[in-house]
Amino acid sequence: MSNKKLLYTFITAAAFATFSCTRDEELHKPISSSTAIPAQVTGIKVENLPGKAVVSYVLPKDSNLMYVKATYKLANGNEASTKASYYSTSLTVEGFADTLEHEVKLYSVSRSEVMSEPLTIKIRPQEAPIWKVYKSINILTAFGGYNMSAVNETKADINILVLKKNAFNEYETDIDKSVYTSTDSITSKVRGLDTINYTYGFVVKDKWGNITDTLYHTFKPLYETEFSPSKFATFNLPGDAPQVTNGAALQYIWDGKLGWPYTSFTNQVPGGQGPHTITFDLGTTGKVSRVWIRPYPEGSRYYYLTTMKRFEIYGSVAPSLSGALDDSWVLLGSYTVVKPSGLPYGTDNSEDQATAAAGFNWDADLLAPKIRYMRVRCLENFAGGTSQSINELKVYGDPR
Repeated sequence: MSNKKLLYTFITAAAFATFSCTRDEELHKPISSSTAIPAQVTGIKVENLPGKAVVSYVLPKDSNLMYVKATYKLANGNEASTKASYYSTSLTVEGFADTLEHEVKLYSVSRSEVMSEPLTIKIRPQEAPIWKVYKSINILTAFGGYNMSAVNETKADINILVLKKNAFNEYETDIDKSVYTSTDSITSKVRGLDTINYTYGFVVKDKWGNITDTLYHTFKPLYETEFSPSKFATFNLPGDAPQVTNGAALQYIWDGKLGWPYTSFTNQVPGGQGPHTITFDLGTTGKVSRVWIRPYPEGSRYYYLTTMKRFEIYGSVAPSLSGALDDSWVLLGSYTVVKPSGLPYGTDNSEDQATAAAGFNWDADLLAPKIRYMRVRCLENFAGGTSQSINELKVYGDPR
């Protein structure tokens, strides 16, 4: 390139850059040049809520008004602020961790970013969500770990941090066990722990950095093993649904074999339209932790025909021989099978197939007593009926 052309290119680029910078400056200038100070908002009303307050007001009659701004301090000393445009007549100040009285300063701001004199108001938030969640935390010792539950009624964005001791005997956050959620009903089930004593700390934190006290819990996970299927036996009771007559049988659900005919199938027609039930004897009395069920596939379709969609599992130590589902039976759990893909009935993708082929683990009620006999009651299958099929079933817990 010649020197003249190079010089021309440089001058052109410099001119364009100067023009661009000038345009950027113009774009970032206030949209009004008025220096008039806007009037303050009036008619203040405060609605105190958990960890926050909604402030309502009457806007001044000022065509130059752009927005209303609130500034306040959080518990950690940091200054916080929020804005609401002139289309709104309220704003929310949030992030408070206590129920003390707090000052909030309100400003009317013009289109040229000129602020009014501050209008100081007082708010007194209700108990913050983190404390409500903290007080509701419940820890139950479980098989191979623990079950944690908590209630987050305002559906606030919170973290339940689980603390464990490190190599220096200091508590640090266990990311894998901690919970990050905004759901109203919080559950966390931790498994895979040895049957030794553990002590964990639980704290609740919000997105503003507010944090509760630490709840310490010491527990020893319950022992868990598989109930021996070699001891299982059929235990048909009056009212139990009959099996189909072309090869399937109830005892095939614990034989360790997959595919036809090594499966259990109840017959819809002679079994009636009500829920279909099967009953069997575990051969030993013990406390059940979970039941693993692998559905029977029709070709490559698992969420199909008689695969159970909604069902219940009951247990008993001495069942009524009448077959009635009376007080001699205790409900271990109610369950619903959900197809991962959400695809229409009759269509399974590879994820659906892999999930079902691996089987589903259904946790039993930890507070349920020891049992020896088990009933599986199908309320609805994927075809819309009540007959049921199970390819394989395993029972886990403490049979000692």
